[in-house]
Parts: sequence; structure tokens; C-alpha cells
Amino acid sequence: MNPRLDRLQPYPFEKLGALLAGVTPPPGLAPIRLSIGEPQHPTPGFIGATLTAHLAGLASYPATRGSPMLREAIADWLTHRFALPVGSLDPERHVLPVNGTREGLFAFAQAVVDPSPDALVLLPNPFYQIYEGAALLAGAQPHYLSCTTATDFLPDIDAVSEAAWPRCQLFYTCSPGNPSGAVMDLASLTRLVELADRHDFIIAADECYAELYPDEAAPPVGLLQAAAAMGRDSFRRCVVFHSLSKRSNAPGLRSGFVAGDAEVIQRFLAYRTYHGCAMGLPQQHASAAAWRDEAHVVENRRLYREKFDAVLTILGDVLDVERPTAGFYLWPRTPIDDTEFARRLFAEQHVTVLPGSYLSRPTAAGDPGRGRIRMALVAPLTECVEAAERVATFCRTL
Repeated sequence: MNPRLDRLQPYPFEKLGALLAGVTPPPGLAPIRLSIGEPQHPTPGFIGATLTAHLAGLASYPATRGSPMLREAIADWLTHRFALPVGSLDPERHVLPVNGTREGLFAFAQAVVDPSPDALVLLPNPFYQIYEGAALLAGAQPHYLSCTTATDFLPDIDAVSEAAWPRCQLFYTCSPGNPSGAVMDLASLTRLVELADRHDFIIAADECYAELYPDEAAPPVGLLQAAAAMGRDSFRRCVVFHSLSKRSNAPGLRSGFVAGDAEVIQRFLAYRTYHGCAMGLPQQHASAAAWRDEAHVVENRRLYREKFDAVLTILGDVLDVERPTAGFYLWPRTPIDDTEFARRLFAEQHVTVLPGSYLSRPTAAGDPGRGRIRMALVAPLTECVEAAERVATFCRTL
């Protein structure tokens, strides 16, 4: 067996299951799960209708690079959404479909990392655990950049030593962030691109929450947008990942894409050709339809705004919590240890949340996830309100 598998840590939800094992919540309270970021808004009907209308495509092998129809829809969406120069994204060279960003983010490290004892993959802390596992199985060492109130919950780039930068081969970013919802601004992204140029590493920007933001007039900026603002139409060393799971409430479609540096995309395509992970033709048609429609995304944002307004009104007096810049998570401080808070909340109120320390790693400067919980406001409004009321009731007993 691959000895690197022994370096993988249990997934956060495995830890949560062990934490809650043997705990019996009140039988009169229905369970409410705020622990997992699985969108529960209805999937737009036209996505399913397009999927079923093209079921004949199941009779054909799909191409790993995807159909021109899908790649053109993605390139058009990226160009419009991030105000890229018209024609700067070539669907043939800059875009590649993936079966959800989870699969793509993991596979990407396997393709781009040159394994060696001193290879580093930099990632935010707390983080989506796929980044860490991808680094370890690619033969690199994860290097954690704490995201705290002192850094506005963004990776502490200033904490990276001069000795570490030359060892960096891949830098994972997540903006808007999971779990904090923090957004890197244009200046921060520009600085990161300049560092990539100086130290010769690739930036893999996980932007799967980029379409969940409160102000319709102020969408989060993206990495390709920053590259274009620098006059870099080649998008060198810059690669972004997007998904329909959060944007279009279609997590089961397993559809996303990677886009950016054409040379990197070409090499990643070679890897994926052997990996055997082409997206089926019915999913490609449904995905293209989703990327070409914005009305359902605007409605999706409205539903999340409504939930944040209601929940924060209830929790504002009992928890140290702020409205995130984007995304669908709350990241409040807990008045007691985060694991104890999660266990007791489940035991007393039948509400499941994720301890923040399950999303982070301890460092010499401390554990940036400890003393916080992640609450995913993915359930319907009535359930989120009920959950907030139960959390408030629990907090008043502490």
C-alpha cells in the first residue's frame, strides 16, 4: 500500500461522528444539521430537464476535455462574471471540465507537484481538508497559513519565511473562504501573483463560493480577474476552480471546471486522460445550461440573505458572531471549548454543528479553529430559524 495514506487524518465528519457517538438527544426535538455544507435549496428544474433530454448521450464515451459547447459556456461565463478582456479566454486552451471541485482540487496536486523531501504546498488554516490530503499524497508537505481575526481571516502571507517560499510548488487559496467567508481583495490577489512569479509556484484558487454574496453590486473578485488587471492575458501560474454545487444547488451533478494558465491546463489534461474522469454528455449539457443562466443564481443569493438576516437577529445577543463577507457559513466564537459546545448542543438541542478545530491544525502560534464552530445555513429558512432559536436557548444555559 502507498505509505503516504498513513499520513491522512480522519475527515472532519468522521471526527464529528465519534464525538457524538453514544449521545442521545431529546426525542421530542427533530434533528437539524448545520454541520455539512450541502446546499438544500431546490435544484433549478431546467437543469434536470436538460439532463434527461440528453440521456441518449449515455451511449457515447465523452472526451476528457469536454465538449466545445460546455467549454464555450464556461469561458463566456468567466469572461462576463470577472470582467475579463473579451477573447482572452480560449475555450480550447484555458478551460477544462472537472467532476466537481473536490475531485479537481485533489487531482491537480497530483499533476503539478514534483515530489521531493522539501516540497511545500501552502494552504489556509482552517481549510478544506482536500488541500491537505492532496498535498500529502502528491509527496509534498502541507504548510499551514493561519487565518485569524488579526489577518481578517485571510492566509497570513507575511508569516511565510524567506526559506519557505523557494520550496513552495503549489499555493491553495479559498476565496470566499471556508469556513469564514473572508474574501481576498484585488490587492491581495495581485500580491500573491507577484510572489508566484518571484518564487515560481502555481496558485490554485478554490472559488466555489464566489457566487454566494450579499450585495448584488459587489461580487467577490477572482484570481483571473486580478491577473487580467495586471495585464497578464496568459494567466500564467494562475488556475481557478468553480463548481455548480453551491452556485446552482446541484451537488449531485458533480460538475465544475478548472481554468487559467494554458500550459498548466494542457499538462493537467494529460494527467486526466490517464485518470479516466471525463464528464458524461448528459451532465455536460445540463452544466452548460446552468452556466448560461443567472436568474436562478440571483434567487439563490436572495434566499441566503433572508436566512442570514433572520439567524443573526436571533444569535447576535448570545454569540460572538458576524455576518460573513460571502459564502453560507457562520464562524462564531464559542464561550466554551468548541468540541464540548458541539457535543452538548447536540445532546440538549439536537442541532449538529462542526467544531472549528476539526477544520484546522495546531501551529506554533496556536490553533486558529479552536474555540469556534462552523454553522452551514443550507437548510430551509424555517429550519435555520428553529436551529438558531435552539442555539440561543442553549447558549443562555452556559
